[in-house]
Amino acid sequence: QVQLVESGGGLGQAGGSLRLSCAASGDTTCISAMGWYRQAPGKERELAAADSSGGSKYYADFVKGRFTISRDNAKNTVYLQMNSLKAEDTAVYYCNAEAGCEVEYEYWGQGTQVTVSS
Repeated sequence: QVQLVESGGGLGQAGGSLRLSCAASGDTTCISAMGWYRQAPGKERELAAADSSGGSKYYADFVKGRFTISRDNAKNTVYLQMNSLKAEDTAVYYCNAEAGCEVEYEYWGQGTQVTVSS
């Protein structure tokens, strides 16, 4: 079992920055990919950025060039640096991890609200 706890959400201004953190605990030995999803009111949850165990990164078009995902494996923590915030970035952001030494499971954090004022 892996537990994920997000922090760093809150209120930001358009054009400003926020940084999200997600700390993993429990059986973290076989965590592979970690990422950030977001869900805006009335919309489906969508992948914003991901970091694979091999170091390759994925960014959705809507965050490319503005958001940066990074990972500190020693701390079992993944970060999302969000710059040039837009009102449409307002959403609940969820940390996601794929983990399992034999069978891989998907784990979710509880979510952290990000609200961007224009």
